[in-house]
Amino acid sequence: MKKLFSAVLLLAAALAGAQTISSPDKNLSLTFALSAKGEPTYQLTYKNKPVIKTSKLGLDLKKEADMLEGFTVTGTKQASFDETWSPVWGEQKDIRNNYNELVVTIAQQAEKGRFINIRFRVFNDGLGFRYEFPEQPNLNYFVIKEEKTQFALAGDHKAFWLPGDYDTQEYSTVTSKLSEVRGKMKEAVTPNASQHPFSDTGLQTPLMMKSNDGLYINIHEAGLINYSCMSLNLDDKNMILESWLTPDAIGDKGYMQTTTQSPWRTVVVSDKATDILASKLILNLNEPTKYKDVSWIKPVKYVGVWWEMITGKSTWAYNDLTNVKLGELDYSKTKPNGKHAANNAHVREYIDFAAKHGFDAVLVEGWNEGWEDWFGKSKEYVFDFVTPYPDFDIKALNDYAHSKGVKIIMHHETSGAAANYERHMDKAYQLMNDYGYNAVKSGYVGDIIPRGEFHYSQSMINHYNYAITKAADYKIMVNAHEAVRPTGLSRTYPNLIGNEAARGTEYEAFGGNNADHTTILPFTRLMGGPMDYTPGIFQTKVSAYNPENNSFVHTTLVKQLALYVTMYSPLQMAADLPETYNKYLDAFQFIKDVAVDWDNSYILEAEPGDYITIARKAKGKDEWYVGAINDENARTAKITFEYLPKGKTYTATIYADGADAHYEKNPQSYTIKTIKVTSKTKLDQKLAPGGGCAISIK
Repeated sequence: MKKLFSAVLLLAAALAGAQTISSPDKNLSLTFALSAKGEPTYQLTYKNKPVIKTSKLGLDLKKEADMLEGFTVTGTKQASFDETWSPVWGEQKDIRNNYNELVVTIAQQAEKGRFINIRFRVFNDGLGFRYEFPEQPNLNYFVIKEEKTQFALAGDHKAFWLPGDYDTQEYSTVTSKLSEVRGKMKEAVTPNASQHPFSDTGLQTPLMMKSNDGLYINIHEAGLINYSCMSLNLDDKNMILESWLTPDAIGDKGYMQTTTQSPWRTVVVSDKATDILASKLILNLNEPTKYKDVSWIKPVKYVGVWWEMITGKSTWAYNDLTNVKLGELDYSKTKPNGKHAANNAHVREYIDFAAKHGFDAVLVEGWNEGWEDWFGKSKEYVFDFVTPYPDFDIKALNDYAHSKGVKIIMHHETSGAAANYERHMDKAYQLMNDYGYNAVKSGYVGDIIPRGEFHYSQSMINHYNYAITKAADYKIMVNAHEAVRPTGLSRTYPNLIGNEAARGTEYEAFGGNNADHTTILPFTRLMGGPMDYTPGIFQTKVSAYNPENNSFVHTTLVKQLALYVTMYSPLQMAADLPETYNKYLDAFQFIKDVAVDWDNSYILEAEPGDYITIARKAKGKDEWYVGAINDENARTAKITFEYLPKGKTYTATIYADGADAHYEKNPQSYTIKTIKVTSKTKLDQKLAPGGGCAISIK
C-alpha cells in the first residue's frame, strides 16, 4: 500500500501543472506538464497516434542559471481564435487562421521568481509554440548558450534531410531512415562556396519525415526575427531531435533583452501528404503585414541575363584582370574579354524578347564593376552597387525597357560582405528609384564578412530583415539568394517576394540535381515560403551552350513546364535563353500563359520524393493550371477536375511527355493536344521517368 501511495505521489509530481488542449477538429492533442524536477515538457498526438513523445523544453544560458528545471506553474490561459485573412500574393486568395491556444507561465523560485511564458497554438494541421520573456525585475539582458527544445519521435522515421550547416542549404536531399543519418553524413556534405557542417547527426529544417504507421511530420520554425536560425541535432539512439542554434563568431547563440520572444517552433502533421503541402500554419504564425500601402508589391514573371553565365557561355566580368581594387581602376581603359553578357546590345535583345512575349521584367546580372576579382577572396569592398561597366548604359537601357513596358530587375551580389552592403544600401536603393527599378535580386555568395560570422547567425538574420524593411522604404521588392531559408515572414513583409536558400536550377549546370529533387522541395524548403527556383530550361544539354560543360538538366522539357505550378512562387523566371525558346514556341506558350498569383490551390496527389500533382486557379481569372511531376520512375498521374464550376465545359491544353520521353535519353520529346473537360472529367496521364505534365484550362 505504501508503495502504491508513493507511486501516486510521484505521478502527481511528474504531471504537475498538466494542461491539455486540442485542435479545433479534435484530431490533434497537446499536453504540457512539469516533470518531477520541474522541467517543462510537452507531447503531441494525432488521432491518438503519438507524434511527439514527452519532450523537454528550455534554454541554457551563458552566464546566468539555466532555464531548464526547477519551474513551477504560476498561471495558465486558454483561448480560441478564428479569422480569415487575405495575403498580398499567394497560393490562395483567402487563408483561414483557426487555432486553440494555451499559454503557461512558469517561474523559477530559486532564481527570485524569474519567469517565462510558453505559448502553444494547436491548429488542425499542426502545432506552433514559442518562448516569451516578459519584462521583469530579475530578467533583462541574457545570452543564450543553447536552446534545448526537444522533439522526441515515436519511431525511426523515413526522413528527407539536409546536413546541418551554419552557412548553406545548397545540398541534395538525402532520403533515409533517421538511424542511417550518421552513416550517410560524410557523403551528403558536398562542396559549397561557404559551408560549416556542425555534427555527424545535424539536420536542417524544414525536416520532412514519414512514420511507419503513415504519419507525415514536418518540423520547422516560423517568424525568425532577432534570433539565430534553428537546426536540429539527432540523438540517434533515442530518436530525439533537439534544437541547435547557429552561433556567432565567438560561439554565442543569441543576445536577448526583455520584452522579447523566440521564433515559433512548428510541427505540421497529417496522415495525408497532400495536407502537408496545403498547410498554411507557418504563415499563420507570422504577424500581419507591417505596411499600410502594399499597392507597389506585385508578382513578377521575368527573363534574364543569367543562365548563359551559369553555364559558362558568357561571363559576369567585363575583363579578365585578377587584381582589382574598386574605385582605382578605369574600366574604360581596360580590354574587354568579349564574353561579358550584360552589354547594351545584348540586354536590349532580352528586353525585346520580354516585351514581345508579355513578360514583366528582365534580370541583368554582371552589370556593375567588381566581378573580376571577388570569388573566394574574402574582400570586404568588392562592389559599390551603383557603378556600371562601360558597356552598360543604365539610363539608356532603362529608358528603352520602360518604352517597351518592361522593367529591369536590379542585381546586388554582396559577396557575403554584409557590413559593406549596409553602408551602400541607401545609395543603391536610391539609384533604383532614380531609374525605375522596383525589384532587386540580392546574393550572399561566400563566407560572411564580418569574418567568423555565419549566414544563419543572429546578426545576419537581422541584416536580412533590415535589407527587406529598408527596401520597403524605397518601395522595392527583394529576392534574396544565399540568405536564410524563409519562415513565413513574407506575410509580415510581403516585399520579400522571393528566396533561394536551396539547390536551385543553377545546380543543373554544376553537375545536376537528382530527378526526385523537385518532388521533395515543396515538402521541405517551400514550407516556409516560395523559392526562386528559376525553371524553364528547354535545352537540357548544357554543352550546347558551353562545350566544356557536360552537365545536363535532370528533367524532361515538360517537367520544366509543370514546375511553374508545383514550385510555387510569385516571382517566376523563364530561365533559358531566348534563342532556345524561339525553337519551341508551342511549348513556350505554357510559360507565357501560366499565372504567378492564385485564387485557390488544390493538391490533387502527392508523396514526398515520388510525385506531386497540383491544380491552381489564376487570381481574378476564369483559368486553371495543372502541374504534375514525378521522380526517376515513370508513373500515371490521376488528374481530376472537380474544382471547375459545375455545368460548364472548358478547353484544356495538355503538354505531355512524348511516348519515348526520358529525362536522360530523350528529354525534349513532348506532345500538345486539347480536350474538353468538365468538373466530372478524370484523366490518367502518363509521366515519363523524370517527367511531368502541364495543363492550361480556359
